[in-house]
Amino acid sequence: MKAAIFDALGAAGDVLNITDIEKPEPAHGEVLVRIRCSAVNPSDVKKRAGPSPGLLDGGFIVPHSDGAGVIEAVGRGVPASRIGERVWVYQAQYARRFGTAAEYLALPSGRAVKLPDGVGFDVGACMGIPAMTAHRCVFADGSVDGQVVLVTGGAGRVGHYAIQWAKQAGAQVIATASSPEAEEHCFAAGADAVCPHNGEDFVRVISEMTDGRGVDRVVDGEFGANLPGLLDVMNTGGVITTYSSMQVPEPVLPFRQMMFMDLTLRLVLVYAMPESAKSDAIEDITDCLDRGLLQHRIAHRLPLEAIAMAHQLVEQSGFYGAVVVDIE
Repeated sequence: MKAAIFDALGAAGDVLNITDIEKPEPAHGEVLVRIRCSAVNPSDVKKRAGPSPGLLDGGFIVPHSDGAGVIEAVGRGVPASRIGERVWVYQAQYARRFGTAAEYLALPSGRAVKLPDGVGFDVGACMGIPAMTAHRCVFADGSVDGQVVLVTGGAGRVGHYAIQWAKQAGAQVIATASSPEAEEHCFAAGADAVCPHNGEDFVRVISEMTDGRGVDRVVDGEFGANLPGLLDVMNTGGVITTYSSMQVPEPVLPFRQMMFMDLTLRLVLVYAMPESAKSDAIEDITDCLDRGLLQHRIAHRLPLEAIAMAHQLVEQSGFYGAVVVDIE
């Protein structure tokens, strides 16, 4: 079968290659999926670029965790009725060598989730990391109904879904954005207000929106850089949930200040989420896809042969939405 692989770490154009590899067979408890679309997430790009200790110890890697396609065969212990089922898959290349950037993928049956009729494979490929991370960030600490939720970087991949999850659950949502175009994406997702990432206007807008009380929950995508400003707008007893801190990878916590505010800090990594949280996210994703309640953004679609360009687009950023590779 045709697949994209890398057997060294480095720049996309240098290490990614299209080649023929052996088609997998589904083992006990697994399904064989004919992949139609494979999504490129930042974590996929970072793994390939390195350093990723031990990643290549078992041999070459087929990249990408998220994708969508059709089940063509099942292993022992999996009902034959699943054959022909349209599915989206997640965690394909987590602690495994073989991801979704190939014509076929064998993985545990539970990681292949039924994709409702009428929902495109491109959309299905975007449900894993962005939508599940956002779901965990919004709901990990209980209901947000009636609360004020701040989503930093609301126009980003995770932020876009976080706004929607929080709004549908009854929260008042404030998002931060860095440009008029980003603001439009936040409002389109359902944000009640949009403000700058920090500074006087950031504090002013949030103070006005909350009558000076501050926000109850934060879904944050740049923790180390954002923390000082977040402490200016948090309500006592609030929760900061964060899934990334690239600008300041090792932030220093102002412990005393945070303690006297009785704050909760939650760190979210989609791969490490409890299985119960993954199940909750899948249930809500399925319901929303069935009812057409989620907005999705596909910014770029490229053929498998252009996978290096797909990785480069994610590295360069400057657009809104997902990058999807079509597997013909």
